[in-house]
Amino acid sequence: MIFWARATSPIFRLARIREYRTIPSLKRFYWTRPQLPTMMEIKLTTEEDELCTLLDQCTRHMKETEDIETSCRIAGGWVRDKLLGSQCNDIDIALENMMGVPFAERFVEYCRTVKDIAVKNVAKIESNPDQSKHLETARTTVMGIELDFVNLRSEEYAENSRIPTQVTFGTPLQDAIRRDITINALFYNVHSREVEDHTGKGLDDLRHGVVRTPLPPRETFTDDPLRVLRCIRFASRFGFTMVPELQEAARDPVIQEALRVKISRERVGEELDKMMGGRNPLLSIDLINSLSLYSSVFSIPDSSAIKLSGTPAPSQNALKAAIILYTLAHRGSSTPATLSGLPFPSLPAVHPLLLSELTASTNPARRLYLAAALTPYRDLTYTQKGKIRPATEAVIREGLKLGAQYHYLDGIPALFSAAELLRKGVAEYEAGNVDKPERAWIGLLLREKTVHNPATGSVWSTSLLFSLVQELTDLWSDGAQTIDAEAASKRIEVYNKLVARIEELDLPSAVDAKSILDGREVVRVLEAPSPGPWTGQVLARVVEWQLEHPQGTKEECEAWLRAEHAAGRITVSAAKRVGGGDADAKTKKPKRV
Repeated sequence: MIFWARATSPIFRLARIREYRTIPSLKRFYWTRPQLPTMMEIKLTTEEDELCTLLDQCTRHMKETEDIETSCRIAGGWVRDKLLGSQCNDIDIALENMMGVPFAERFVEYCRTVKDIAVKNVAKIESNPDQSKHLETARTTVMGIELDFVNLRSEEYAENSRIPTQVTFGTPLQDAIRRDITINALFYNVHSREVEDHTGKGLDDLRHGVVRTPLPPRETFTDDPLRVLRCIRFASRFGFTMVPELQEAARDPVIQEALRVKISRERVGEELDKMMGGRNPLLSIDLINSLSLYSSVFSIPDSSAIKLSGTPAPSQNALKAAIILYTLAHRGSSTPATLSGLPFPSLPAVHPLLLSELTASTNPARRLYLAAALTPYRDLTYTQKGKIRPATEAVIREGLKLGAQYHYLDGIPALFSAAELLRKGVAEYEAGNVDKPERAWIGLLLREKTVHNPATGSVWSTSLLFSLVQELTDLWSDGAQTIDAEAASKRIEVYNKLVARIEELDLPSAVDAKSILDGREVVRVLEAPSPGPWTGQVLARVVEWQLEHPQGTKEECEAWLRAEHAAGRITVSAAKRVGGGDADAKTKKPKRV
């Protein structure tokens, strides 16, 4: 059953759109907006309708039994998403003149004792200014809907801090204007069942696809510079346009420096993570570039004392890499230009296997786009405890405070390492410099730990794709309006031929294959007294044999191993090949045996 909200006065109204009018300036760009419903109305599910009824009844019960008067409004994202026709199962309840915890406790008690409805116990979430939680929040779940309760508030900020110096009970208007953008400042009154637009702009901005701050943008960004990134995130999520004055404020060096030094890097990383996992990560990178925010977002804090080996390449390289990745993955889409003015190159299609993992549940595209954004740091390193480390690792760990989620911290440095290895490998294969049987040579390349390793989220196909992206980015020289199309087409052709050969040789199934013999079996076959460092080298030879003999049996492998040992090409002490020096660098260690 669907329950419809009512519309009454001009201030407290529902937006009703009879036709969708596109802003002309958006037509030439590459993103599309979500399809807006013809009638923008709040359609409540049965559970949502019952929840609103419960909240209304609870407030009446509190007034009758305790003479406590308050009102409930659903705030922010739920209202926006419902008007756009999307479902949202997390609801924020804004309370008038009452804190979240005491109301939530009364609401839970009311549901249990008066209505006999199962409700989870109240969880109190303490205020945490560093994480943008300036007031304590109460959380519970009813009918499968997660609820957060907090009071309507008014905030005042000191000049040199994003943490409010004073937080007090506020009116709906005061609460609305302190929010980041107008489309997030809408309320749904559970008592009157009406949408409230206290800024007077939120519904129109939602209708016309506009990102605007309730207050003058410099004031909003000065209060909390993180809101610059939130504006970018919502603009890229919905394909909305930032108003000119907001863009101007975002380009203000004072605001950009405040974003770099005053906002915790955890919060910056959280916003960027949401952008990369959002609807249009390329648009996010494009906006960061066009607003000159790259150094504010992708920076290593001075407090880390990390010294890089050089200066990052131009930030536009990040956008170029992202554009190339997008073009390869979205062939056939109409993509004339970016906000930054860079055109989308016309490139041949890549082999389907290169794109096969992009729709996987692990969402590798999220990691690939962030890796593309870090391209300016590709060739830089730093030293930590005497070891040389990639600069991309420092940016992810210290600059964005992102860990192993989505394999950012372990997977992105591996992507760059794999790209360097594969670039050389592809060039060697193209030149015919293959020193082993073809299937074994290619198979060992694909089984390299940085190229394919489930532990870091690395898959050989996406590693090859990212290697190609990096090669093509290098063909888009600084100052050039577009890529060297002829050279780019040749590189794509080389990669396509290699992948086609990988498919013909049935290597995808061999990349994860375990060694046909394990360490104990190798010791038995060679009649060695005990395993040792030599065992890993022998197992690597076994894997190589497997790749050369895809139909080979365990018995055949054991016979080959005995013959190699008898001929002196394998020893249990040093595992060296006679006449060939040490075992090949690619086979010194077994790959996931």
